[in-house]
Amino acid sequence: MSDEACRADVWLWRARFFKTRSLAAKFLDEGKVRLTRGGAETRIDKCARPVKVGDRLVFALGGRLVAVVVEALGERRGPAQEARALYSQMDPG
Repeated sequence: MSDEACRADVWLWRARFFKTRSLAAKFLDEGKVRLTRGGAETRIDKCARPVKVGDRLVFALGGRLVAVVVEALGERRGPAQEARALYSQMDPG
């Protein structure tokens, strides 16, 4: 993957939405994440799909709707403060 993109499962794991990368991959493979890029909305159905800065992701997690904008791809799974810098919250509507 290039410096401008990151695997979706890796990004969700780095952003600390999932405890393990395999949990993130399973969630994505089940088609539970919607991706909006350039005004077009699609469902991510494979964990290897690329995520880029500026993408919008919407998914239900723990009984709540999570809607975020990808702000950075990250280099590693760091502490929570570092993970929060990878995305910004948006109104799920």
